[in-house]
Amino acid sequence: MAAIAKTSTGWRTLPRNVWAVSATSFFMDISSEMVINLLPLFLANVLGVKTNIIGVIEGLAETTASLLKIFSGWLSDKLRARKWLAVSGYALSALVKPLFYFATTWELVAGARWADRVGKGIRTAPRDALVADSIDAPQRGLAFGVARAGDTAGALLGILIALGVVWFAQAGAVELGADTFRTIVLLSIVPAFLAVLSLALLARDVPVTREREMPRFAFKALGKPFITLMLIVCIFELGNSSDAFLVLRAQNLGLNVVGVLAMLAVFNLVYSVLSAPAGALSDRIERSKIIIGGWLMYAVVYLGFALADSAWQVFVLYALYGVYYGVAFGTTKALVADLVPEDLRGTAYGTYNAVLSIISFPASVIAGVLWQGVGAWEGFGAAAPFWFGAMMALLGAALFALWLPRARGSRFEVKS
Repeated sequence: MAAIAKTSTGWRTLPRNVWAVSATSFFMDISSEMVINLLPLFLANVLGVKTNIIGVIEGLAETTASLLKIFSGWLSDKLRARKWLAVSGYALSALVKPLFYFATTWELVAGARWADRVGKGIRTAPRDALVADSIDAPQRGLAFGVARAGDTAGALLGILIALGVVWFAQAGAVELGADTFRTIVLLSIVPAFLAVLSLALLARDVPVTREREMPRFAFKALGKPFITLMLIVCIFELGNSSDAFLVLRAQNLGLNVVGVLAMLAVFNLVYSVLSAPAGALSDRIERSKIIIGGWLMYAVVYLGFALADSAWQVFVLYALYGVYYGVAFGTTKALVADLVPEDLRGTAYGTYNAVLSIISFPASVIAGVLWQGVGAWEGFGAAAPFWFGAMMALLGAALFALWLPRARGSRFEVKS
């Protein structure tokens, strides 16, 4: 392990790169969450777009960057460098942020959303690999948990800023106004560039301490345990449509724009508080148990959204949704590092993030069609996407428990 990594435990001993990535994620999520959570309301309320088109936009936004996530991870392995590839991805997302201000059609929104996701596709795998390179296995879960906590704390602050703007501009309005959205977009540009500066100035690449083989662009090299994980994740993610549908469902149940943002703030508060403790717990017990528990919580939340009939229930469900994210998301990323050789971590994170992106397209299209149909067919209604998501989560959790191979009792691990 490189000299930058620490062998002692506890958050105080986490290396500089973990804090640099956390700061970068904090600022970028302030920017992103100010805009992205209101984007489905802008599309539906201002531009009059139906859910099937919103599903296509959201799914395509993630999927278009999927191959970039694989390639950027592989490239960071080949170059034996992570930092500047990640910085370039953050910079691209910051540069395209103003495009949302000028968007007046759903096609322009889709283009801006696509460009933003290209930046995410470039940065995500090298950033995650940088964290994994910087830490020893006994603290891997904690490191990813802290990074997720920074990410989510930024999301919480971003939502609170957006909530303040909406409260001042249109308090009590059920639908989002165009001028309010564009004001929020302008404010989001500042933290986006602070995110770029944080990673550029604070992070440093981890020196390579042993000879690495040239990474191969082949899934087989990542090993059967990792491939098994990806197959199970595909099943789960098929029911994990864009969170845009949760926002639209909340409005469908009677929440106004301020209420929707308050709901999202509760979600991010819970997510932020739980991420680091859940990651640390996964360093002590089998990570799979924590992930399965998170997926079961996801199933409960989606069943709740399918059955909900009042606005107050949405707040409870979104808090529980924060539990799912806090427990499962960072822990799954730590598990990826356990399952693959050190010299293929960039490729593995690229593959993992690409799988999430690729599956998000059919998942979001399915959700939009189930809700409002397509063509002359009017769909099954607002509850349908959530019934489907709950079933996929239960199936994924069951397969995870039955099929993912176990090694050395406490944790899955493939030695490089």
